[in-house]
Formats: sequence, structure tokens, C-alpha cells
Amino acid sequence: MGAMWVEKYRPTVLDDIVGQKDTVGSIARLLDNVAQIPHLLFSGSAGVGKTTAALCIARQVLGDHRSDYTLELNASDERGIDMVREKVKKFSRFAGMGEIPFKIIILDEADEMTSGAQTALRRIIEDAAGHCRFIIIANNVSKIIAPIQSRCAVFRFAAVSEAEAVARLADIAEAEGVEAEAGALNAIYEYAEGDMRHSINMMQASVSDGRITKSTVEAAAGLARTSEVEGVLRAALDGDFRNARNKMVELIKVYGMSESDFLKHVTSAAFGLERPDTSRIMTIIAEYDYRILSGANPEIQLSAMLAQLGAKG
Repeated sequence: MGAMWVEKYRPTVLDDIVGQKDTVGSIARLLDNVAQIPHLLFSGSAGVGKTTAALCIARQVLGDHRSDYTLELNASDERGIDMVREKVKKFSRFAGMGEIPFKIIILDEADEMTSGAQTALRRIIEDAAGHCRFIIIANNVSKIIAPIQSRCAVFRFAAVSEAEAVARLADIAEAEGVEAEAGALNAIYEYAEGDMRHSINMMQASVSDGRITKSTVEAAAGLARTSEVEGVLRAALDGDFRNARNKMVELIKVYGMSESDFLKHVTSAAFGLERPDTSRIMTIIAEYDYRILSGANPEIQLSAMLAQLGAKG
């Protein structure tokens, strides 16, 4: 149980990636002629194999030299033009040695890069094409500027089906000697919303005394107390802001419910109340969801949301 299962069972070859048969097949055909591989752009939701596919390509193309001739960056950590100039440009400046066909630069979460950084990256892609290949990874391909998209072969990674995801989770559980209760792995898939990385992490966290049950899955997912979210919403709508906020903070900080899960369950609770002002409630929730996604402080924004829900008029 000491090792992280998500890394222990990460595929090392393209064929082992779950749920991407057509996409992986197309990429594999490109690898039949390594010298002609174009720059690649992988898009799709989180946890469907984009980064794993990029690492498999680097392993297949570069072999034992992968660590020396691969640059892997998470663009969401350093979004600006300085990252492009200092790290990407420096790494791409010189060709590899010996039998290395080209260097590989993997830019994860590139859709978080600023437009200025993407414009600078476009020039580097052009200048380094002779001895570098870029693998650009994005959840939302529409945020990648058109000049970069046009210079890449674009591959869309689909959501992993429940059957394929559960089969993979079952294989891992068997390899670890863990017994899974009927329906527990399906519950993991549902809570993780098809994200394989999240699913594997949740499964590992759900093991108790060598077993995985629906109750341990709920606890690991921070959802065991979701019924209390409705109480938070009722308190806020009744104008009891202090009580609503205290319960919200408890759910998030003590019981580990994420802010996004809290908003999701508040939304479900709002529909369940069948109030005449449901549209007003939903408009408020949507506004604060957007603010949090835009980078505002989650605790402050959720507190403000609860206050606004209780405001009259």
C-alpha cells in the first residue's frame, strides 16, 4: 500500500492506455516512421491518458535517452512568456546527439498559457522544427491559438467508458490482493466522472482491511456527508448565514469535500427543494462557480454565495 497505484500502474506503452483504441492506433501509425512525426496536440478531459500517451511516445522514440532529451513542463504552473523564453527556448536551442532523432518537449495544460506566451511558443516551434518535436496537451483545445493548432496533428482523447474503467480498476485491485464489493468500483467511476487518474487514487484511498466497499468509497470521495449540504443550503436561504457558513467550512476543511463537489451538491439540493425561486438560486450558484474557476479565493466566494442566497429582494 506504500506506493502510489496511479504511478505504479501507469501504462508504459501506448497499447496499455485504457479506452483510447482508435486514437492510440492513429498515433502508433505515426511512430512507424519516426523521422516524419509532426508536432502533436492532445486534447480531452482530465485523466483520460493524454500525458501518459506523451510519455509513452517519448519512451518509444528516445529509449534510454528519454530523461536527457525530454523536457516536461506543466504550463499551468508557469503561464507566462518568461517560461517560454527561459525554459522552452533554452532546451530547444541545440539538437540531440548521436542516434537521437529529435528532442521532445511536453507542455501539459497548455491551454492555461497566456496568449502572449502561446505566440512566443509558435515562433519557437517554427525555429526548432528540425531537431525538436512538441507534444502540447490541453483540456480545452479552443484555448490554443490557431497558429499552434495548425502546426500540430490534433488528437482528441475521448472519455473512458464505465465498462473499460471498471475493468482496469478490477485488474489493479486483483494485482494488489484487494477485494472489491459489488458496485464499489462503479461508484468510484461515477464519483470520479470518468477521470482514470482520480479513479485509481480514490480506489487506493478506499481500501479498508483489504476491502473496498461503497461506504469506504463514499468516505474517500468526501461524499459521506453530502446530505448535510442540503442543510447548509436551507440555512442560507433562511438567512442564517453564520450557521450555513460554519457548516460549509466544516464539510470542506474537516471532512475533505472539495469546493467543486460542494457546489455540485448544492445544485442538486436546490432542485430537490422545488422552490419557486430555483432559477434565482441557480443563477447565484453559477456566478460563484465561475468566480472560483477564474481563480478567486474559494472560501471567500462560497461564503459570499451563502450570504447572497439569504439576501431578500
